[in-house]
Amino acid sequence: MTEQQALLKLTTLCTQAEHCSQEMLDKMKKWELSEEAIARNMEFLTQKKFVDDERFARFFINDKIKYNKWGRRKVEQALWMKHIPKEISDPIFEEIEDGLYMETLLPLMKSKYKTIKAKNDYERSMKLIRFAMGRGFSIDLIHKCIDKMGMEAEDEDFEEEQF
Repeated sequence: MTEQQALLKLTTLCTQAEHCSQEMLDKMKKWELSEEAIARNMEFLTQKKFVDDERFARFFINDKIKYNKWGRRKVEQALWMKHIPKEISDPIFEEIEDGLYMETLLPLMKSKYKTIKAKNDYERSMKLIRFAMGRGFSIDLIHKCIDKMGMEAEDEDFEEEQF
């Protein structure tokens, strides 16, 4: 593949979906372009804003939290795999309010709670914790959700007793 063919293919890809610079580099290496051609193409892609790692990180983080229901740790790991520096991603994570993580995790845990088979509350809690940690949520947030679920269950019991 020639340098121009690669550039045309890359610009087309970038207009269809958001991509990071590492993805573009990997593609050009796979196509066996020379280092000089890769450098020229990357300069063009970044200069013309076809590729912007900060923009990519912003969309990636929001997408994974809101739609894939991932926690911060799992998103951080995925960004690390894409070679997005923490200097880019950390400020974006700081903009996200803790409430969004709670809104994401709580329904997942409530749903999982219904399907867990456990001998006792301790075993059930451990399974919930493993489930939530596997999705990348922090232990502090997991404990808050478990506490909230316990409080909501107590509220439901209280409401049933009144009628």
